[in-house]
Amino acid sequence: MKKMHISLLFITLFSLPIMSISQTVIPLYDGPVPNSKPCDPVERSPLPGRVSNVTNPTLTAFFAPKTDSLQTAVIICPGGGYARLSINSEGMDVAKAFNAVGVTAFVLKYRLPTDSCMENKEIGPLQDAQRAIQILRQRAKEWNINSNKIGIMGFSAGGHLAGSLGVHYDPAVIANNDNINLRPDFMILAYPVTSMSDSLAHMGSRDNLIGKSPVADKKNYYSNELQVTAKTPPAFFVLAADDRTVKAANSIAFFEALQKNKVPSEIHIYQNGGHGFGLHNATTKDYWFDIAVHWMEANKFK
Repeated sequence: MKKMHISLLFITLFSLPIMSISQTVIPLYDGPVPNSKPCDPVERSPLPGRVSNVTNPTLTAFFAPKTDSLQTAVIICPGGGYARLSINSEGMDVAKAFNAVGVTAFVLKYRLPTDSCMENKEIGPLQDAQRAIQILRQRAKEWNINSNKIGIMGFSAGGHLAGSLGVHYDPAVIANNDNINLRPDFMILAYPVTSMSDSLAHMGSRDNLIGKSPVADKKNYYSNELQVTAKTPPAFFVLAADDRTVKAANSIAFFEALQKNKVPSEIHIYQNGGHGFGLHNATTKDYWFDIAVHWMEANKFK
């Protein structure tokens, strides 16, 4: 039955372009991009499915078929060490999988922190994540979205960004004159960077976001596991114990902090799988995305 289910899902995903998925690219900002300064980098794709030098952030919307009831929506943050974005395997492919289960998804092409293009590089990605959820709540009625069922999902460094929105939705680091709620309703974190501490950090992500010699206060602020409160959104984690890129202890520390604060959370640690497996951990017959959707359903987010 498991093999049959996976085969059917592959068929569904393969068929989605033929079924004319409604995709729309939406600029994140109507005017000048905040916290930016003149610079010359050109966005490029050094490898298929990867994007670097992002200075003009966007949302790519994958609208699920419209139903009579309002739909769940998920913002997806691809990973890439805050240096690039794995825009296909940790973005577009995931959005199609959500569409297949009736969830509208938005792939966030967020700015990558750089001193040459930003006044303050450490808040640039968070600004884009806050702006993304602001747009979804502003346009929820137009897009048939339930404004109380908007989640954030992230892979690797994108998981750090997703988790950062979960703990740093307030105060706003963008203009928010209408006081739109910037808190995601839930988080799905796949092999996420969580901590900026010396013992746990993925140093590439840390160096790119907050510099090579960050002060203690900055390391603590951007260590999501240290910023959890009872108001932090519920979270689902998936990772592999043999991840040699981002230590599994990142997710475990975040999960334990959520448990301490009585925030509903669930963690799935596979024995093998390494880092960057996207939707498909080839070492197991499990399809972890199904488990994540079941978690969403159990918590009434879908």
